[in-house]
This record gives sequence, C-alpha cells and structure tokens, in this order.
Amino acid sequence: MPLESHLASLSEKHQKLDTIILKEELRPSPDSVVLHELKKEKLKLKDEIERYKRTG
Repeated sequence: MPLESHLASLSEKHQKLDTIILKEELRPSPDSVVLHELKKEKLKLKDEIERYKRTG
C-alpha cells in the first residue's frame, strides 16, 4: 500500500505542476526560466512515476 500511496502523491504533484505551467504560459509575459525549471521538475516526476510503475 505505501507504494500506491507514493505513486498517488507523485501523480498529484505532476498534475499540480501541469496546472502551474499552464498558468505561467497564459500570463501576458511568461517567464521562460521559470517555465524551463517547472517543466524540468515535471519531467523528473514523470520519470520517477514510470520507474515505480515498472518495479511495483
């Protein structure tokens, strides 16, 4: 059960980052540095989720 809970937490963080990225992209002057960092973090979460799915 802890693995499922951890995966759910990672998925929730991934979705929240998606929302934050969308909001940043819709701003009149999006900050490209912030977007880059957010997208990098989102990709790290996606990789971690996939790694847990393969081993779980």
